[in-house]
Amino acid sequence: MSKRLSAEFFGTFWLVLGGCGAAVFSAAYPGLGIGFLGVALAFGLTVVTMAYACAGISGAHFNPAITVGLFFGGRFSGKDVIPYIVSQVLGAVAAAAVIYVIASGKPGFDATASGFASNGYGEHSPGGYSLLACMVCEFVLTAMFLIVIHGATDRRAPAGFGPLAIGLTLTVIHLISIPVTNTSVNPARSTGVALFQGTWAVHQLWMFWLVPLLGGAVGGLLFRSLLAENTPQVGSALPEPAAG
Repeated sequence: MSKRLSAEFFGTFWLVLGGCGAAVFSAAYPGLGIGFLGVALAFGLTVVTMAYACAGISGAHFNPAITVGLFFGGRFSGKDVIPYIVSQVLGAVAAAAVIYVIASGKPGFDATASGFASNGYGEHSPGGYSLLACMVCEFVLTAMFLIVIHGATDRRAPAGFGPLAIGLTLTVIHLISIPVTNTSVNPARSTGVALFQGTWAVHQLWMFWLVPLLGGAVGGLLFRSLLAENTPQVGSALPEPAAG
């Protein structure tokens, strides 16, 4: 279990460092900014790379909504849900701390004023979308994410392509929802940067826990009830982690 939790810590650390770091440092860089597409790819590529690195250790969740969704989908043990989530949140906070230290080296940096890649709704949505619109967006996209994860890692799926399918799905999710919520679908990712933004992001954090967790649970249940084999698969997001 210690190795599995370490893999979840480092995998979530890389996800937040790569994705949120790209948003903070590179998205709007004068003349060379990578924009929405670049940030979306950064999130997707971090998942692809770390999923291949950690799939055989922890199952490569890196996201409390995935852990909860896999539990409701019958693919993950309930006793491991809380330890996984704690490790994921700690990894996200550690990555946000690294981003903050680097960003603070630039004169005039202000995490509160810049938003620090935080997720938001209403006046803090990038496009000014309402709370209801943001909730629907996060719920539907997280549910679809879990359906893809379950299907891509099903024993009937082509072997070895799960991380690629999952990373590409996360890229598409970001292309859809960056203007709406700045894209969460991951409570750990939202928590890490919100703690350093320190004001409105913390106050709105409840939504980016509640809705993705609900969406993940529904996605897992939908796959389990409508798409899964009759023979249950008890395991993790990706190939079964090594014993011990």
